[in-house]
Amino acid sequence: MRIIHTSDWHLGQNFMGKSRAPEHQAFLDWLLEQITSQQVDALIVAGDVFDTGTPPSYAREMFNRFVVDLHAIACQFIVLAGNHDSVATLNESKSLLACLNTQLVSSVNKSSETQQDSIIPLYKRDGKVGAILCAVPFIRPRDVLLSQAGQSADDKKKSMQQAIADYYQTLYQQAVDYRKSLNKQKSQNKTLPIIGTGHLTTVGATSSDSVREIYIGTLDAFPASAFPALDYIALGHIHQSQKVAKAEHIRYSGSPIPLSFDESKQSKSVLLVDFAEGKFKQASALEIPCFQQMRVIKGDLKSIETQLTEVSRSLTDQQTIWLEIEVSSRDYLNDLQARIEKMIEGLPIEVLRLHRERKSSQSALQQQEKETLNELGVMDVFERRLNEEVWQGDTEKSTLKRVKQQFKAVINELENATHAGDDSS
Repeated sequence: MRIIHTSDWHLGQNFMGKSRAPEHQAFLDWLLEQITSQQVDALIVAGDVFDTGTPPSYAREMFNRFVVDLHAIACQFIVLAGNHDSVATLNESKSLLACLNTQLVSSVNKSSETQQDSIIPLYKRDGKVGAILCAVPFIRPRDVLLSQAGQSADDKKKSMQQAIADYYQTLYQQAVDYRKSLNKQKSQNKTLPIIGTGHLTTVGATSSDSVREIYIGTLDAFPASAFPALDYIALGHIHQSQKVAKAEHIRYSGSPIPLSFDESKQSKSVLLVDFAEGKFKQASALEIPCFQQMRVIKGDLKSIETQLTEVSRSLTDQQTIWLEIEVSSRDYLNDLQARIEKMIEGLPIEVLRLHRERKSSQSALQQQEKETLNELGVMDVFERRLNEEVWQGDTEKSTLKRVKQQFKAVINELENATHAGDDSS
């Protein structure tokens, strides 16, 4: 049995005003090639197939076209909902896609009857069952636990962790029973691997800027030791490919494209997972080509100019690179954006973010020795944060002025409400 484990496609993402549609289409085309050449039996997406609950029409069309293409090459497709996905949106086409060998699992099945829908047989190309899947999407607190009055925060956390562990254990036992029933029907004693999925944060997982922190109730991370004895666990939500608790069989596949600038140095991949004689054999990374160059450059203006020249020389085939530039100059440069624009004039470079270097931890500590938050007003703190960004041109300066006015109005409203409360008491 051979599967591909991937996650966090985030189809429809708009990145700093840039569409990721060309990158996503190139990835899906590449993925179809891999499924064909590697003779993959099933494809699993462990959550966040879309970037938002209301994905743009082109993203839905792209997904649907991929389903049709995948069905044409006889590969089973299992899609789990993530925290970015809408249960209602996915359910709209659930019955239709089932006719194209695609199973959508949008939410946790609560009752024992509907839980059976989360036990999915995975078929090999010869039509025989090759593995059994415990399909677990993103879990919401109400899916597995009823709130109880009088619980402390620590008690709630422990209750949530136990509820999730119990749900996994229940599905695992159902998968074991299903395996026994299959063997009984065919008068055999064959061991089939049992695969689990999840879209959550595990203890010790390395995250990135584009990963939205998710809590299941008060639980921020689920320990790997609380998973049942699954042969392989395909996880999503964390965008960097990695093992969990140094276990070969518990993996995050990571996102197929960089979803933030701090992911630009990561090697993106999908996981090709093999099973033999009813057991997990290995998970191999299939590295995904880079379809859009992204990079962060830092330094003073002289250093940045040198780096920009080096970047432009490294590009081939009329590539365009997206940059985040962090300027370390301590001088206030009111023409910073104009200077950068002059440096990249005529080069295949787009600067998507330009900002000043934030103070280092050491500088911050030195500053704390001189002043405390008690000595600063709310507007003082807010303006210091604004000053870390670059505001150039009439439009941006107008935006800055409007932001300050709106923030001040909010502060005034809060202060008036506080005074009104004091007067009434």
